[in-house]
Amino acid sequence: MESFSAAELGEEFNLEFVLNWGLLPFVRNEPAVAADILEAYVNTYLKEELQAEGLIRNVPPFIRFLFVAGQINAQAINSQNIARDAAVARSTVDTYFAVLTDTLVGHILPAGRPGLKVREAAQPKFYWFDPGVARAAAGLVRDPADRMWQGTALETLVYHELRVYNEISRKHRPISYYRTPAGVEVDFIIETAGRRPGNPPRVVAIEVKRAERWDRAWDKPMRALTVTSGIKVERMIGVYCGARHYQFDNITILPMAEFVKSLFDRRDLLKWETLKRTAFMTPAW
Repeated sequence: MESFSAAELGEEFNLEFVLNWGLLPFVRNEPAVAADILEAYVNTYLKEELQAEGLIRNVPPFIRFLFVAGQINAQAINSQNIARDAAVARSTVDTYFAVLTDTLVGHILPAGRPGLKVREAAQPKFYWFDPGVARAAAGLVRDPADRMWQGTALETLVYHELRVYNEISRKHRPISYYRTPAGVEVDFIIETAGRRPGNPPRVVAIEVKRAERWDRAWDKPMRALTVTSGIKVERMIGVYCGARHYQFDNITILPMAEFVKSLFDRRDLLKWETLKRTAFMTPAW
């Protein structure tokens, strides 16, 4: 089962707490001992139970890998660097990632290639299923979570909510990220309609920022995607930690809690509705 969804918690959802400690039910029920619970989760389940089930044979290399995998949460996978840092073979890195994804502890976010050009190819990213578990795997639960770490935690949380919505809505829409050769990156691309003869795929673009104020410069990666050949961008959404929502021509900026509420408020929409500034915005895809 997944961790709690922010939509399940409703008014009890506390973004600051979740960015630090995640959404595991035990963590939610006993926040005072969140660090102990997360460390126990990693030590007992990820190490001992995976070994007991025969998924890993040699624990020490796997422990080293878990530490590195925790550090690269929400980042592109570079198997060669991970193998060096964890002191394991590159083939072993691939095996360990397969264990984490097969047991749903982690998820691979592929790199989108809207133009179907070789030069646009990029490595996939790895996301832990819960930001608190990622922090424990990285050995950081006893240290204060800095803004950079909370930024990756926010991305992890958004991806978690997108995956949960994808499952309960039974839409199963492909989710990816996009990175151009120049290094311009869009955090999440949701394909709302597949490619057809004479028609490019249609997508919703989402950019996520750990900030209380939205910088218009953060619009640029999504705007760059709109002029990319071979793709039609239907909606552009910014998600951040501020309190206000904004509409900048065709880009909608939403606070995290409002984004989640908007995502789950509608049950069966195939694409994002037109957003209005005068009413509570309810985008859905």
